[in-house]
Amino acid sequence: MSDVISPRHMIRLDHKPQLFSFRVAGLVFHNGHILVNRSVTDRYWALPGGRAEIGESSEETILREIKEELHVEARIERLLWSAESFFSYGEYDAHELAFYYLIHLEQAFPFHENDIVHRIVDGVDVEFRWLSATTSALKEHDLRPAFIAQQIEALPQRHEHLIVREGLPRND
Repeated sequence: MSDVISPRHMIRLDHKPQLFSFRVAGLVFHNGHILVNRSVTDRYWALPGGRAEIGESSEETILREIKEELHVEARIERLLWSAESFFSYGEYDAHELAFYYLIHLEQAFPFHENDIVHRIVDGVDVEFRWLSATTSALKEHDLRPAFIAQQIEALPQRHEHLIVREGLPRND
């Protein structure tokens, strides 16, 4: 058996104009707020997380992404949603398979209600901030996917599987 570690590859298929990705994201709460992030070039916000790598479970993915992005350890509380999402993304018709976990940070993380609390460079500049965990605040700040804002005030007690179509015509 070899001690050489094989390179890991993110699960993303780019066949312009179609795009498929496998993403995992975490919901992190503090003082009635939820942690969100965005590329400085984007107008919308998303949950912290990223693409799964081949050979990596969704749980391993979210713990790795939180450690890479926030530089803290995290604990998974439970899986909230799995979602098959279809949406427009730039020039793409995107199809994303995503898992959304309720996450607890094991170390303190900066908190400020109205300002950027953390920045990283991950190919592009990414900024993090806390938003009020209310439907109206998340809609106002354009949190994507939109179903998160709609369900933020009543998180499911059990895993729910969703099929989400945002901005694309249905073909079923």
